[in-house]
Amino acid sequence: MRRILLLSLLVLLAACQPKTVRIETEQGTLCLQPLADDAIRVRLTPEGTRPLDELIFTQDVKAPRFSVERSDGGITVRTARMSAEWDGATQALRFRDAAGNVLLEEQPGGREIQRRDSTFVSVLQTFLSPEGEHLYGTGQFQDGYLDIRGLTRRLTQVNTQISLPMILSSRGYGLLWHNYGRTDFNPSRFRVALEPADSDGAGITVNATGTAGNRRELRFFQTFSGEIDIPADGEYALLLDVGREMARRQYLAIDGEPVIDITNTWLPPTAAVKVRLTAGKHRLQVNGTRGDAPTVSWRAVDNTTSFFSAVAEGLDYTVFAGGADEVMHAFRRLSGAVPAMPDWIFRYIHCRERYDTQEELLTAARRFRDEGIPVGTIVQDWQWWGKYGWNAMQFDEDKYPDPKAMVDELHGMDQHLMLSVWSKIDRNCEVGREAAEKGYYIDGTDWIDFFQPEAAAYYWRNFSARLLPTGIDAWWQDATEPENDDLKGRRIGPDRIPGDFYRNAYPLKVIQTVYEGLRRDQPDRLPVILTRSAFPGIQRYGAVTWSGDVGNDWDALRRQIAGGLGQMAAGLPWWTYDAGGFFRPGDQYTDPDYQERMIRWIQAAVWLPFMRVHGYQSRTEPWEYAPETERLFKAAIAQREALQPYILEQAARVWKEDYTLMRPLVFDFPQDEEALRQDCEWMFGPDYLVCPVTEGGVSSWSVYLPENEAGWEDIRNGTRYEGGRRYDVPVDLEAIPVFRRLR
Repeated sequence: MRRILLLSLLVLLAACQPKTVRIETEQGTLCLQPLADDAIRVRLTPEGTRPLDELIFTQDVKAPRFSVERSDGGITVRTARMSAEWDGATQALRFRDAAGNVLLEEQPGGREIQRRDSTFVSVLQTFLSPEGEHLYGTGQFQDGYLDIRGLTRRLTQVNTQISLPMILSSRGYGLLWHNYGRTDFNPSRFRVALEPADSDGAGITVNATGTAGNRRELRFFQTFSGEIDIPADGEYALLLDVGREMARRQYLAIDGEPVIDITNTWLPPTAAVKVRLTAGKHRLQVNGTRGDAPTVSWRAVDNTTSFFSAVAEGLDYTVFAGGADEVMHAFRRLSGAVPAMPDWIFRYIHCRERYDTQEELLTAARRFRDEGIPVGTIVQDWQWWGKYGWNAMQFDEDKYPDPKAMVDELHGMDQHLMLSVWSKIDRNCEVGREAAEKGYYIDGTDWIDFFQPEAAAYYWRNFSARLLPTGIDAWWQDATEPENDDLKGRRIGPDRIPGDFYRNAYPLKVIQTVYEGLRRDQPDRLPVILTRSAFPGIQRYGAVTWSGDVGNDWDALRRQIAGGLGQMAAGLPWWTYDAGGFFRPGDQYTDPDYQERMIRWIQAAVWLPFMRVHGYQSRTEPWEYAPETERLFKAAIAQREALQPYILEQAARVWKEDYTLMRPLVFDFPQDEEALRQDCEWMFGPDYLVCPVTEGGVSSWSVYLPENEAGWEDIRNGTRYEGGRRYDVPVDLEAIPVFRRLR
C-alpha cells in the first residue's frame, strides 16, 4: 500500500487551468475544476503523458463562482450546489450536495496510476458504494442488467453494444469517466482460462451478415471447462470473455447450472452476470465455437464501484450533483444540447434487409399509402451501390435508375427516405482509390480515418456532392464502432497515434463529420442520423442509436429494453431497436409463436423514442403475415400515429430542456425502492408507464405501479389502481399494459 502523506504536506492552490484548484499530492498534481454549479471535474495527469483532444466537453460555458476552504489538513472546493472535499490524510475526495449530504466518496487508497510507457498511463479509481445504492448507465449492453451496482462490464464498441462511460446513481449524482478508450467497470483481479473439454463438436451452417455482405458460415461448437476457488460465501460478479472480437454464443454454467445462455449471429465478446456462490471450488463450463479462447474473471460484490482504463492520459472524471433530470441537464449543458428533429421522424419508420430495387421500394410505399398505413420514413438498406463497390456513394442505375425521382414520389405520399451509408469504402471504387492514394484509411482496414481532418473532409465532400442532390431526408450511418472494435492495435490521425487512445470514440467523429456537413450544406433542413454506435457528446449531433443486429426471442426483447434504459441513464436520449428482431426464423410468415413475439416487440416499440421495424432477409411489411397478425401490426402503427401530438410535445422538451423521453424509473420515482428495481418498465414522458409483455401465451402480466398519490389508469380499459403496489393485470394480444399517471 502506498504511504500516507503527513498532514504537514504542503498543499498549493494555483491555476491548473483557469479557475481550477491545484493540490500537490503524492501521485502528482490533482486538479479540481468546477465546470458548473452542479459539476466538478477531477484530473490528475502525470508529467510527460500525451495530451488528448477534448471531445466531450466542447461547449463554452461560463465558469461558476466557487470558494476554497482549508482546515485540518484538508481542502474544500464549494459551489452553490455541491462541494468536493480533499482529505490530506487519506488523499481521497468526498462530494456533497448543497445540504451537506454525502453523494460520493473515493475509497482511501483506491487510486492507482501506473506508467505504461513514455506517453500514457493506466488508471484505476475506486469509489465507495453504500448498501442500498442503485447504479445505472454505461450504455446499451446485452447482459440484461439495468441496475449495474457491483456488475463487471467491459466497455468496448461492437455490434449490439454501445459503451458510454457514464453512470447515474439513486443517491443523487452522476459520474462521467473521461476516457476515450476501453474502460473496465468494476474490473476483477482474478481470472481463469478455460481449456477445451472435447474435440470439435457438430458443425452447423448459419446466416451471417457483416461488412463483407451476406454469407453462409459453417461453425463448429466446442465445450470448454475450468474451475474457480471461491474464498467465502457471497455474491460474485463474473465476466465471460470468449476471446475473440465477436461471439456467436455466450454460455456459462457453474456446477452444471447455466447462468449465461445467449445465442445470436453477433454478440459482444464479453457477458456479465451476478450470482451467489458458496465458499470452495466450482466447476465452470463454457459452450462456444471453435476458435474461442474463453476466460472467466470474478470478484466479490462489495460496497465499491471502480473504473479502470489501461490507456489514459491520466485520471479524469466529472461528478454531477442532482436528480436524474438535473444530471442530464448538467451533462448536456457541458457536452452539447440535443438539436431539434423534424416531426416526421417520430412517426413509424419502416425498414427491411433489404429492398433490391427502386421499384420494389416504391411498390411497398404505394401500398402503405393505398391501405392508409401512416409511414413517416421508409429505409433503403445497404447494397444500393451494386456494381460500383461497397459504399461507393453512387447508386447502381441498373436497379435505381433515378434516385431523385424516387425521393420525390415518396414526398408526394408524405413519406421520407432514409439511406444506409457507411464509413467503410471499397478501396477499388472511385472514391476509395483516391482515399487510398492520400492515406485516408485506417491502416489495415477499409474504414476511413475520421481522426485525420483531411480524411473526414474528403469523405464529406464526396457524400455531399454524390448523395445530397437526390433529396434524401435521413442518413443511416451503419457499423460506426467501427465494426467489431477495429481501432484496437491500429494507428490513427495525422500523428499516427495508437488507436487505443480513442478506441471508443470513432462513432463520435463519424457523426460529427456528417452532422456538421449537413448543417453547412443543407442549412434549411434538420439533420436525421441513425447510428449503430455512440459516445458521450454525440447527442449534440442529433444521433439516434439502435441496438444492432439482435435476435428475436423473448429474452432478447427483454434485454434490449434494459439496454435502452441503460443508454438513457448514460445521457443519450434517442434510441430504438429492430422491432421483431433483426435475425428472424425462416418460417416467420407461418409460425404463430414467432408472430406473437413480433407483435409484442412492435407494441413495445410504439412507446420508444422511435418506432422502427427491421429484419434480416425479410419482407417486413404487415401484409406479409397472417391476417390477425397484420391487423395487430397495423393497429400498433395507428396507435403510434395517434400519439404524435404527445410525442412531439415531449420530444421538443429534449432539445429545449435537456429532457429524457424514455425514462428509467429512477428519473421519476427515486424514493420508491421497488420502482428502482424494475428493469423492464419505463416512463414515456411524464404521463405513461409502459409495461411490455416479454413472455408468450400469457393471459395476465405482473406490473409494478410506482408510488403516486392520485394513482394510475390502465389506458386499455380505464381501470384505476393505487400506486406503490404490484398487480397481475389481464392481457391479450391487442395491446401491452400501459398506465396513465393520474394527477
